[in-house]
Amino acid sequence: MSKLKAVREQKNLTQEELSEKSKISVRTIQRIEAGTEPKGHTLRALAQALEIEEASLQDSIETTETSVEVTQEIIPEVKEEQQPETNYSLIKIINLSSLLFTLLPPLNILVPFLLMFTMKQRNSLARQIISVQMIWTVMAPIVFILGIFLKLGRQFTLVLMIVIVLSNIFIILRNTAEIDRNKKMYFRLKFNMI
Repeated sequence: MSKLKAVREQKNLTQEELSEKSKISVRTIQRIEAGTEPKGHTLRALAQALEIEEASLQDSIETTETSVEVTQEIIPEVKEEQQPETNYSLIKIINLSSLLFTLLPPLNILVPFLLMFTMKQRNSLARQIISVQMIWTVMAPIVFILGIFLKLGRQFTLVLMIVIVLSNIFIILRNTAEIDRNKKMYFRLKFNMI
């Protein structure tokens, strides 16, 4: 019997409970209990979740005949959650949905967010679209308020409002064109906000 399985059973934990506690997949735990040596992050996370030393999980296969029999057991495959394939037509629709709500800033984030889930496009491109809209929604009022503090008159304020709205329209349309041509965004962040 592997040391991981022995410690897990001693702590009265199921594989699923250990998976939740350690943030390691059930399939990985099954592989380790079947004979794979845990290393690196996996070893640290399991040792921390079980509140034991890392060294006590290493060399987890005992060289007895019973452990050989255990490793030869058939472990049922657990299907990993697969990400749906990226549909670029749907990604363009998600991006263009922000265009309809350019004048209503909270909706230019909420509508693409809801479409991302309903269209099952939970990928980095959809998240990036929403992140760009979030940044624009935060920056637009800041720029507007700074423009008001300059006290350059009502005409300047009106022009500034138009420029702010047109900037978002330009960002959305330019990203849509880039997604259509090169399957990536032209204006993107180096991180996702969601």
